[in-house]
Amino acid sequence: MALPKRSNNVMKALIVDDERHAREELAFLLRPHPAIEIAGYAANAQEARRQLAQLKPDLMFLDIQMPVETGLELLSSLEGPMPHVIFTTAYDSYAIRAFDFGAADYLLKPISPQRLAIALSRLLSKADDDTKEPAEEENAITEPEQQARVLKPTDKILLSEPERIWYTSVAAIIGAESVGPHSAVWLESGTPVVRRSLATLESRLPPELFFRANRIQLINLQHVREVTPWFSGGLKIQLTGKRSVELSRRQAKIFREISSL
Repeated sequence: MALPKRSNNVMKALIVDDERHAREELAFLLRPHPAIEIAGYAANAQEARRQLAQLKPDLMFLDIQMPVETGLELLSSLEGPMPHVIFTTAYDSYAIRAFDFGAADYLLKPISPQRLAIALSRLLSKADDDTKEPAEEENAITEPEQQARVLKPTDKILLSEPERIWYTSVAAIIGAESVGPHSAVWLESGTPVVRRSLATLESRLPPELFFRANRIQLINLQHVREVTPWFSGGLKIQLTGKRSVELSRRQAKIFREISSL
């Protein structure tokens, strides 16, 4: 799908969903993302066609299950340049069809803020590829906040919360996720939130084990259980404990390079 050049580093978005509360909820979730400007709404495929012609959005959030005409049928009927599409649906059975349409991403309802942030980060990075220096993103996601001793896989560490303390080996950490200025650490026994940024954790954890999946998630390669192709050249990674993460296109390329024979 050809994406029009966006102005002022802002993407105009069209939200297409037959349920009013779903449109309002997505609009609310988009508030913390100034790079996305909601240009309009549509409750069905017919309204969406008019809005597409008038607004010429860069991005369309598209529900799949709609009365009269589905989101997939809408896309099949469109001709010429189209915006990037992020599908929003309560059903995961349409993922393969979404691949066929070159979807930028596929969000399952109820949409989580963290999952939306990943989708937008990947999409905006893709849109910036033509003007961005290749090393810029890699530097942005790997630069540590401070220098400190790099831990070994066999080292034991304390992870403290007000009501509980975890004492675990570094190798037992499944992964970690950015939560504002702090980080949630994934263990099989729980998910403590520590007062350290993800960049700081990355600088301390052994690089032979831990890999940055995307801007907000870090994974332990020893806990990878399954790898499948995902949208826009990315990969979906299943981890220990039924957790899953999605690798951005750039990080998927690096993952393939370090994991292949």
